[in-house]
Amino acid sequence: MSGSLIDRARPFARRLPPVLPELAYRAWRASAVVPGFARYVADRRAYRALPGAEPLRLRDAQPKLADRLPTSPFDPHYFHQDVWAANRVAEFKPESHVDVGSRVDYVGFLTSHTNVTFVDIRPLEARIDRLTSIAGSVLELPFEDGSVQSISCLHVAEHIGLGRYGDPLDPAGTRKAAKELQRVLAPGGQLLFSGPVGAPRVCFNAHRVHDPVQVREWFDELELAEHAGVDDQGVFTRHLDLDVLKGSRYACGMFRLTRPA
Repeated sequence: MSGSLIDRARPFARRLPPVLPELAYRAWRASAVVPGFARYVADRRAYRALPGAEPLRLRDAQPKLADRLPTSPFDPHYFHQDVWAANRVAEFKPESHVDVGSRVDYVGFLTSHTNVTFVDIRPLEARIDRLTSIAGSVLELPFEDGSVQSISCLHVAEHIGLGRYGDPLDPAGTRKAAKELQRVLAPGGQLLFSGPVGAPRVCFNAHRVHDPVQVREWFDELELAEHAGVDDQGVFTRHLDLDVLKGSRYACGMFRLTRPA
């Protein structure tokens, strides 16, 4: 499937139940195996015939059969939110930053800007400079009230209470996570929060989708400094009114919230 066909199919796929695009993607990957393997065999034979080619042993073979694509694939939600959040942290210039459960690549990259404490029920067992990883839950953060100057929680809270990661089942899980993030934010501090937004529903046990206006209401003690997002077509927009993504199928809302000093 060409990159242009993928782009044309994406808006339709996002209107389907989430499980169907995933199954379609897996079917496409499976369909690429046969032509991919034939290409692999031909390339292996051609490589072995090149002057200076190293010996190729079958026991060392690791065929990659579906990576020959016209463009670099990426997830519009995670790519854009991570870039957006990293830039907001860089602009804010905190002495230290706390992240709760976001993608570990994003967390690692933040260490280029500041000291980072990563909190997750599954602690990150990696050792790099300026990174501290601690076990903890977004429902009970190990920080005093109003003590964290800079904090992020990206594409995490929508999972809380569905049991996917071993957390207790709780229909109010996302709302409780939001209140806990608000509790620890210091005066003058910023919170970067993101998750799926659009027509409210529960896609058990993967995630919830929330109305962006409702998300804003959870943080009743904080001011909304910026709302960005990725729409159903995968297009990122830096500044959005809250109601723009309200009826989406599976958009991503990004909220920069601050506590008055």
